[in-house]
Amino acid sequence: MAATSALFSFSPTPLRHGSSSSVKPKRLVCVSVSTNVSASSSETASKPQIELEFLGPKPKDDGTYPVDKATAISGEKLLRNIMQDNKIELYAAYGKVMNCGGVGNCGTCIVEIVDGNELLNERTNAENRYFKKKPESWRLACQTIVGNKENSGKVVVQRLPQWKK
Repeated sequence: MAATSALFSFSPTPLRHGSSSSVKPKRLVCVSVSTNVSASSSETASKPQIELEFLGPKPKDDGTYPVDKATAISGEKLLRNIMQDNKIELYAAYGKVMNCGGVGNCGTCIVEIVDGNELLNERTNAENRYFKKKPESWRLACQTIVGNKENSGKVVVQRLPQWKK
């Protein structure tokens, strides 16, 4: 915790009664503000981390997929939020306008887990309903918690092109 002191000058508006005016002298007000500094690097380092790699939906001309990387503290965020926080594209054109906002009922945030599925939560009821005949590796980013607060490792996520959904 860091404490900061500031000195403010307070001057009330002069009061006018009849022909005489009264002006109160300036008062000095000392304000002490405490701010909570974000978790120190030692606190963050002690929590298990999940490394994430996000493969783009379409290969480049050389046949490789573009890769975005991010890290997250295990068990604290949904995959959708991690992608949004790191400005990693999740939605195709339609999904940008017509998504459910993370409720799990539109299917616009479908991803495929290429590696590290064991580091994620089990499929939710919403996912089980939506993916009855889809591969186990398919997940809704809005329903997928990355890690369980105790595990660490690497998860590779393939953003699915619209035609594959």
